[in-house]
Amino acid sequence: MTVAVRRPDRADVVPARWWSANGTPPPRDIVLVGDELSADAAFRLAEANTALLWRGDFHNARQLLNALGRRVDRSRPPAPAATPAEAFARYRTRQARRARVLGRLLVPVEPGNVVPLRRAPDVRAALSEAYGPATERTVLTLRELLGVVSAHEWRRTGVEIASLGARIHPHFGVFSPLRSEYVDLVANEPLPARDLAFDIGTGSGVLAAVLLRRGVGSVVATDREDRALACARDNLTRLGYAERTRLVRTDLYPPGRAPLVVCNPPWLPARPHSALERAVYDPGGRMTHGFLDRLAKHLTPDGEGWLVLSDLAERLGLRSRDELLSSIGRAGLEVRGRSDTRPRHPRAADEGDPLHAARSAEVVSLWRLGVARKQPRSNWSGQTSSSRSGARTAARPRSGSTGSE
Repeated sequence: MTVAVRRPDRADVVPARWWSANGTPPPRDIVLVGDELSADAAFRLAEANTALLWRGDFHNARQLLNALGRRVDRSRPPAPAATPAEAFARYRTRQARRARVLGRLLVPVEPGNVVPLRRAPDVRAALSEAYGPATERTVLTLRELLGVVSAHEWRRTGVEIASLGARIHPHFGVFSPLRSEYVDLVANEPLPARDLAFDIGTGSGVLAAVLLRRGVGSVVATDREDRALACARDNLTRLGYAERTRLVRTDLYPPGRAPLVVCNPPWLPARPHSALERAVYDPGGRMTHGFLDRLAKHLTPDGEGWLVLSDLAERLGLRSRDELLSSIGRAGLEVRGRSDTRPRHPRAADEGDPLHAARSAEVVSLWRLGVARKQPRSNWSGQTSSSRSGARTAARPRSGSTGSE
C-alpha cells in the first residue's frame, strides 16, 4: 500500500510505501515537516488528522513525540466514572486518542532499511526482523519504529523466566511474558499426565517450554499468527526442546486429543487497538469461549483443561463470574479445582492508574476443567481463598452455593 506526501515547496507529491504492523490504513493527508515545527502547531495538525512526515533531526522527532503525548495527557479530565465499566471505557477512549495523535508523526525509511535523518540510529537489523528487506522508499510512524527497536532489544537480551531457569526471547508483534504469575501457576500445578499436552495460543512458547521442562514428553503448540509460531520455534529450539514440540498453525485446536490442554487466552473481552493488544483484548471473549466450547472434544478420558485467566474483567464489570461458570457448564465441562495467585507487576500498586481499584484486587487463576460426569456438580461455585503464593482448592460439592463470588 502506498501513500502520497505533499511537499510544501512544490505542487507535486512523493509516492512511498506504507508500513503498519497493526493494519492501520495510511493517512490521507501527509505533509513534510522539520525542526522548525513547534509542538503546539504539530498537535493542532495531528488533532486535525494531518500526518507529519519528519525530515529533521531524529532526536528532535523523539522529543516532539513526547511533547505530543504530554499535550494529550493533560487534556481536561472528565468527571469521576460512576462504574468500573465506565472507567474502563473512558480509559480505552483516552488510549485510542493518544495512539491516534502520536501515530500522526511519521518517519521515512530508504531502501536497505536506513532512516535518512540526522542522528538516526542504525535500525537495519530491527526493521529487517520486523518487516523484512526494504527495496523502496517507505513510511511508518515514529511510534511504531520505536516499538520495533524496543522489540529488537527484547529479542536480543530476552526475558528471564524463573520457572524455566532460562530466558525467553520475544519477537516483534509477539506478547512478552513479563508477567510471571500465570507462568508460575502452570509451573506449579500437579500434572494429570506426562505423555502429551496441547498449548493453545502458544505465543512466545513460554508455557510449552514450562511443560516440557516439567517432564511432559511432547507438546503440540498452536497459534494462528506466523510471527508467534516463528517466535515459539526460536525459543523452543534455543532451550533444546525442538524435537519434543510440534508447532501447528491453526485457530485454537490441533487434530486429536490430549490428557492436558493448556490455554492462557486474552483476559479482557474488548476490542484491541493494535496487533500486540490482541494478546490482552479479545472482543466478546472469542478465544475463551472457543477454548471452552471445543475442549471436551479434545480431552482424553480423565484429561484436564487448564484455563489460565485473570478476574480483571469481572472487577471491571466486563464479565461476571456467573457468565464464566455458565460457559463452562454449557460446554459440558466441570471445574475440578482452581489455583489462585495475585499479580506482582508494578501497575497493581500504582495508585495513579485510572484502573487501580480493579488492578489492586485482581486475582489470576488456573481453572482445572474436565468433561462433566453424568451427574455434573452444578453447584460448584469456583469459590476459593486467594493468596500471593497461590491457593489450591479441590473440587467438591458446596451446599447452598450461589455459583458466584
